[in-house]
Amino acid sequence: MFQIFPSLVRLSASIRPCLYRSGRYNVPQFATVASYESTGHAGSVSPVAVVTGASRGIGRAIALQLARDGYDVALNDLPSNKIQLEGLSSEINEQTGQRTLVLPGDVSVEDDVKGLVEASTKDLGGVDVMIANAGVALLEPLLESNIDNWDRVVAVNLRGVFLCYKYAAQQMVKQGRGGRIIGRPFCGAYSATKFAVRSLTQTTAQELAQHGITVNAYAPGPIETDMISGIPMIPDEAIRHTIERLSDSEYTIRLQNLTKTDLGYVGSPQDVAGLVSFLVSDKGRFITGQAITIDGGMIYQ
Repeated sequence: MFQIFPSLVRLSASIRPCLYRSGRYNVPQFATVASYESTGHAGSVSPVAVVTGASRGIGRAIALQLARDGYDVALNDLPSNKIQLEGLSSEINEQTGQRTLVLPGDVSVEDDVKGLVEASTKDLGGVDVMIANAGVALLEPLLESNIDNWDRVVAVNLRGVFLCYKYAAQQMVKQGRGGRIIGRPFCGAYSATKFAVRSLTQTTAQELAQHGITVNAYAPGPIETDMISGIPMIPDEAIRHTIERLSDSEYTIRLQNLTKTDLGYVGSPQDVAGLVSFLVSDKGRFITGQAITIDGGMIYQ
C-alpha cells in the first residue's frame, strides 16, 4: 500500500518541471498593462486579449472591461454573429481607443482557433490573455436527448476550450512573457463538460506554471444577459427554449430554481467581467488552477 508513494512523488515532479533557484521558481513575469505602457513589448503599445463568444452577454462585457483596462482585444464568435462583433468593435474603439480585431470562427474547429491566435499575433502583436468564453447550454431530459446534441455540446464546451488553451499557451510560451488563460465551464451535456473543463484547467495550470502562465476558470450562476427574450432572468437561450415547453406550474418551479440566490438577485455580465479583470491583473498573479464560482450564493464550496 505504501509502496505507491515514491511513484506518486515522481509523478508530481514530472508534471511540475519548474526550475527552482534561490528559493523561487525561475519563471517569466507576466507583462502587465503598466509594463507595456512603460517599456512596450515587441513593438506593441498594449497587451492583447482574445475573447471568444464575444458578441453578447458575458463575453461582450468581458471584452469591454478588458479594453477599459488597457488591452487591445481580438473579438471572436460564430460567423453568424459578425455584425454584433463589428458593433462591439466600434464601441470599444470609440469608448477606449484600444485596437480591436474581429475574427469570426467556430471554436470547435481546430483551424479556426489556430487562425484566431495567429491573426491576433500578426495584427495586434501577440496573445497575453485568452478568455475561452464561448459555449452552449442544452438542458433536456436524458431520455429525450440525442447523440447529435451531445456531440455539439461536447465539441464547443470541451474541445473548444481545449483548443483555446492549447494554441494560446503555445503562443504565450513562445513570447516568453507569461500570460493569463481563463475558461468557462458550461452546464451542458449533464454537467459532463463543466467538470471536464475544471479538470482541464487544473492540469493545464500545473503544466504552464513554469512559463509564468496562470490558468483559471469562472463558473457563473444565474446571469442576466441579452440572450434573454421574453422570459426575464433566464441565463441562457437554450434554457429559455426548454422551460417554454413546461406547464405554468412547472415553469414557475423551474424559474425559481434557476434564479434563486441567497443575495436575492441574479448577477449581471459586468459582475463576471469584474472577476475576470481581477484574475488577469497583477493582483491575481498568485491564483492558478481554480474554477471560481460567481453565483450570488447558490452553491457553497
